[in-house]
Amino acid sequence: MIARLVIRTLVWFGVIGAVLFTAAGTWQWPAAWSFLLFMILLGLGGGLWLIQIDPALFEERMRPMVQQGQPTADRVFMVAFFTVALVWLIVAGLDQRFGLSQMTVGVQVAGTALALTGMAISFWVLRENSFAAPVIKLQRDRGQHVIDTGPYHLVRHPMYSGAILFFLGTSLWLGSWWSAALTLIMAVLFAWRTTAEERTLRDGLPGYTDYATRVRYRLCPGLW
Repeated sequence: MIARLVIRTLVWFGVIGAVLFTAAGTWQWPAAWSFLLFMILLGLGGGLWLIQIDPALFEERMRPMVQQGQPTADRVFMVAFFTVALVWLIVAGLDQRFGLSQMTVGVQVAGTALALTGMAISFWVLRENSFAAPVIKLQRDRGQHVIDTGPYHLVRHPMYSGAILFFLGTSLWLGSWWSAALTLIMAVLFAWRTTAEERTLRDGLPGYTDYATRVRYRLCPGLW
């Protein structure tokens, strides 16, 4: 498990770094270095933590992003999301290359805090929900049931809420207003994914309809 975690983390963030620095046309980008190094440490530390508390969930999170039996709508989401994410990285790099955004250090620090808040929410989700698979599916073999504790007491899809905060915060961390604007498209994609996910859960997970009645909001308490 640990070997797979290390390899996947280094490859994943190696690719992200290659895209960022290639688009920027320089290695002299302190914000990108701080982001990558911190995320590698957080990814490794978080992975080791998950192995200790929930190895079955770790195995589930390590599975491919396209799986047998996955709804077509979710496969479409994956293609759309990773395309937008790639453009988001390239735009951040080009912004650095051409100096398009004029951003203060204070805003970048605030963005860092926002990104870390998003990550904290994601870890909270993993702590509460042992069925937080990367794809939409029912895990009857693992005895999946409705989770209504922790962040699920506030919104029905807290992982996506954390992801939106993470991408917005990272855009500011990297100093790019233009990539921050692209997070709006990501938010729309996550909102669209909730409809496909809830269709699957309402149809196949006992008690989910009652849960959705009790917890009104999908992504943001008091808003939606």
